[in-house]
Amino acid sequence: MAGSASPLPAIPAGFALGAHMSIAGGFRKAAERARAAGATALQVFTKSSNQWKAKPLDEQDVAAFRESCRAFGLRGLIAHDSYLINLASPDPALYERSIEAFRIELERSERLGLSHLIFHPGAHLGEGEAAGLERVAAALNRLMDERPDCPVKPTIETTAGQGSCLGHRFEHLRDLLGALREPERAAICVDTCHLLAAGYDIRTEAGCEETFEQLDALVGLDRVQAFHLNDSRRPLGSRVDRHEHIGEGEVGEIPFGWILRQRRFRGVPMVLETPKTISGKDGKDDPTLDIQNLTRLVNLFA
Repeated sequence: MAGSASPLPAIPAGFALGAHMSIAGGFRKAAERARAAGATALQVFTKSSNQWKAKPLDEQDVAAFRESCRAFGLRGLIAHDSYLINLASPDPALYERSIEAFRIELERSERLGLSHLIFHPGAHLGEGEAAGLERVAAALNRLMDERPDCPVKPTIETTAGQGSCLGHRFEHLRDLLGALREPERAAICVDTCHLLAAGYDIRTEAGCEETFEQLDALVGLDRVQAFHLNDSRRPLGSRVDRHEHIGEGEVGEIPFGWILRQRRFRGVPMVLETPKTISGKDGKDDPTLDIQNLTRLVNLFA
């Protein structure tokens, strides 16, 4: 995909369609980047994704962010947690550190006015899927008990299943929600790249119907409250997480159009996590890439 000047996409009314945006320069800058891309949804990290330390939120920046989101018409506001967090870790020290970090991210998301905090269930690191899922559920129950009034929903993301990572089977999602004392306070985020990599063949409309029927039977489609719309550089069942531009990978355009046309998902935040840079360039983000990917999605509504 070549970067070039592009008109902003005309996202249909009522749809929350956008992209993950950098918070470099402050959270208000992320809102401005979403507006510049023509988005109506926005995903951010609440802190550096590769550090445990969280810089205190600046109250002026928080207020400016919330006001900008209102002014720009951003209606789907979600966060993704740090990649360091592993709520399935069998190591007691890392497990406790992960719970504390997730607690902080829930609090930061609440202050920023975000509705969902998306997270990978984590990796069991050889201890087995059942043990890992049990630890994740215990962590979520503990956090929910501590903050019964927290409006931010921990949102379990479907994963590609690399290594010992959990979340690549719908049964994992079912078991996690089933182990929660208050399952209504949690949700699911479907990542299209991860579905394909995990072995769910969504490349055709029939494949989409079958896959989402399975998800409905095991979890319930009402639990799907966010989407990551990403194509995949790796093929079906690869168990490798590598995102690609819409329509340029192994997923293809068909499933994106199918998802967008489902009335039951209208209003659910859908965000891109597609590449921000052009191979061989200087490594700086090219904002036109989000515009081009969003435009491709809008063209699939028909």
